[in-house]
Amino acid sequence: MLVNTFTFGDFSEAFGFMTRVAMLVDRLDHHPEWSNVYNKVEIKLCTHDEGNTITDKDRHLAAEIDKIVKS
Repeated sequence: MLVNTFTFGDFSEAFGFMTRVAMLVDRLDHHPEWSNVYNKVEIKLCTHDEGNTITDKDRHLAAEIDKIVKS
């Protein structure tokens, strides 16, 4: 499982990030496991229908999420 925790300045920034990621994952039809506590968002990626392994779908989604963080 690919796991990353992102820390933002406050809850609004974290929620905005989650909103942008939500639009992305819906478009890609590949949804992460994630959680949010105040200014932190933890995202876990694996492909459930491939036996909970890491696939190219996960690597691609991780790269797209990184682009959102850097924008």
